[in-house]
Amino acid sequence: MGKLPDFKPATALMLGIRLTLQLTMLIGMIWALFQGRFGLAGMVLLIMAATLSPIWLSRWLEIHLPPEAELLAILFLYSSLFLGEIGDFYERFWWWDLALHTSSGFMLGLFAYILVFVLNRSPRSSLNLSPPFVALFTVSFAVASGGLWEIFEYSMDQLFGLNMQKGGLHDTMEDMIVNLIGALCFGAAGYLQFRTDKDSFIAPLIERFMRENPDLLD
Repeated sequence: MGKLPDFKPATALMLGIRLTLQLTMLIGMIWALFQGRFGLAGMVLLIMAATLSPIWLSRWLEIHLPPEAELLAILFLYSSLFLGEIGDFYERFWWWDLALHTSSGFMLGLFAYILVFVLNRSPRSSLNLSPPFVALFTVSFAVASGGLWEIFEYSMDQLFGLNMQKGGLHDTMEDMIVNLIGALCFGAAGYLQFRTDKDSFIAPLIERFMRENPDLLD
């Protein structure tokens, strides 16, 4: 794999983006409180907590995710829950939902690939997975996670009277299809990376993950 560039400026930039997103949500919550829309303010507060969940989860599992991966997860939650639901971007832009679910398939494929790559290289694991199986696992993980998200949307609609599914079954199927497309794109990229072990856009993230989590490879 190629030599990693200096990530310190990039890390600072990502931290700045993360804080900016939290600040915009805080302003939105304060605005809702002044308007007397306490339900909306509570929902924004929950979204703020949700955008912090990737960070909390990585700390809880004692796994250091690359800042790029954390930021991707935070941006997805911010775009889907805050901009999509609170900002009504789903209604303003017809392509917003499709773009998010396509990117989510790609992002979830990235997380799955990092997981299976580490398991395959760890001395504590007896796995010796072939490139086709790695690609299959990557796609399957992303599609299954996308299915769980659709269950979450359905549950929110039924329990709290929201409209996250928008078009019902039609919306769900569109989301699942574009999620699969994103997952297949990353599955193909992961297959080529795993088979050839040549430098690609995935290589720096994997190298950094392995460097920051040496206990996983002991």
